[in-house]
Amino acid sequence: MNKIQELNKDGSIKKSFKGLKIAVVALAAIGLAASSFTIVPAGNTGVILTLGKVAETSFTEGFHVKAPFIQQVESMSNKIQVYETPASAVSKDLQTVSSTIAVNYRLVSDKSADMYKNVGIDYQTVLITPVVQECMKSATAKYTAEQLITERAAVGDEVKSDLDKKLNGYGIYIEKFNIVNFDFSAEFNTAIEAKQVAEQNLLKTKTEQEQAKVIAKTEAEKKVIAANAEAEAILAEAQAQADANKLLEESLSNKVIAYEQIQKWNGVMPKVTGSDSGLLINVDLEDDTASQSYRVPETTQPVQSEENE
Repeated sequence: MNKIQELNKDGSIKKSFKGLKIAVVALAAIGLAASSFTIVPAGNTGVILTLGKVAETSFTEGFHVKAPFIQQVESMSNKIQVYETPASAVSKDLQTVSSTIAVNYRLVSDKSADMYKNVGIDYQTVLITPVVQECMKSATAKYTAEQLITERAAVGDEVKSDLDKKLNGYGIYIEKFNIVNFDFSAEFNTAIEAKQVAEQNLLKTKTEQEQAKVIAKTEAEKKVIAANAEAEAILAEAQAQADANKLLEESLSNKVIAYEQIQKWNGVMPKVTGSDSGLLINVDLEDDTASQSYRVPETTQPVQSEENE
């Protein structure tokens, strides 16, 4: 009985040991299989490390087979990344300028292995940060504080150009550079505000002066137009009077004049004698050039009326 129990016990031990061996082999096979391939995420480059040495070739995104336990793969992102940071600089006119800048950059896949080998994964802190600060200070020093405000786009373009020159060799390309904000000292902000108020007041004064000139010119033109109209009216009236006089003169004749005299004579002879007191009546016989004059006889005594006789 004891022998049978010992045999059964030995068999159980053997079976347990065999099962453990199978489990170890399975785990080893799974580990080997897992270390024999890698998957590089989209938008990344797989940098191959063979026993710690960076290989010249890299894996593109997707599934790849590698040497198990000997090679490992580090992913380097080639997507556009955003780096935002504050920056402090001094302008051309020695004003302290605090700004917030944002840099959109990406690492090209062909340079991923070199970047990992020479700089490492944290290339933003090691490489991009100091270069951005340096380029920002250099560009800011070329402009006055007022120009930094009015020519922000030009300043941003200059900084981007400098960044490209310094970082392109590492495989880093600047997609976009933005100056989010400029901030100056309180004294400078007060001075800028006072200047703007003065310029607005000056512009207002100039506008009012121009308006006054326009109004004065308009009034002067109105007076000239009125004077011209009045002169034309006087001239027209004078011309009308001249035309009427000419027409009257042309219509008068000796016969008409004599007729008018006869019509207006009341039949009473002059009571005062004199050389010029006689009534002269000219009567045209045929035309204005041949006429006969009749003068009422002169008397040396006043004419007596019939009542005195």
